[in-house]
Amino acid sequence: YSIHKLTKMNLKTTLTQSKNEEAKPWWIYIIECVDGTYYTGITTNINKRVEKHNSGHGAKYTKFRKPVELLYYEKHKNRSWASKREIYIKKLNHMKKKDLIDNFFPL
Repeated sequence: YSIHKLTKMNLKTTLTQSKNEEAKPWWIYIIECVDGTYYTGITTNINKRVEKHNSGHGAKYTKFRKPVELLYYEKHKNRSWASKREIYIKKLNHMKKKDLIDNFFPL
């Protein structure tokens, strides 16, 4: 392969991966740790992510605060939107996160 062909192949692979990533919905979630604190994150698979948190492999913050319980989630069309919302939620204080959770009615 020439460098030109490899570059085209790599670009095609990257574009395909990006399209596949964008096709999956992204989720924002809030879990409650055993000590009553909240952890907010994003994922494409909530069930697997919560399992990872409970196995001690999810995040440094939750590693010693397990078990965790899923309390809230939102679906977003792509990672960018989910990340922006995650940043917003992470800036909320505990009481405002609790209000968000208390007014959550999953479908």
